[in-house]
Amino acid sequence: MVALRLAAAARGHWRLSDCTLYVTLEPCPMCAGAIVNARVARLVYGCHDPKAGAVRTLMRITDDDRLNHRAEVIEGVLADDCAQRLKDFFARLRRAGKK
Repeated sequence: MVALRLAAAARGHWRLSDCTLYVTLEPCPMCAGAIVNARVARLVYGCHDPKAGAVRTLMRITDDDRLNHRAEVIEGVLADDCAQRLKDFFARLRRAGKK
């Protein structure tokens, strides 16, 4: 959401129809909906999200024919590296919280 807002502000328009969004984790339903509403042309993501993934895992919001826009999706880019980065990040947060 933050990246979409910043991109829209930098471009001076909410439509991001010629933009590519790169993320480590498959977007959740809220973020997938925002991608559709912002008209993002292409989404590239690393690892799937078995708990909340709304692009391929649990739902397919970004290519649902009932919606007014569909984004091209490229999935699994550096999936193992992305998953490890997320695991490491949350492990650091848990360790920091126990101090």
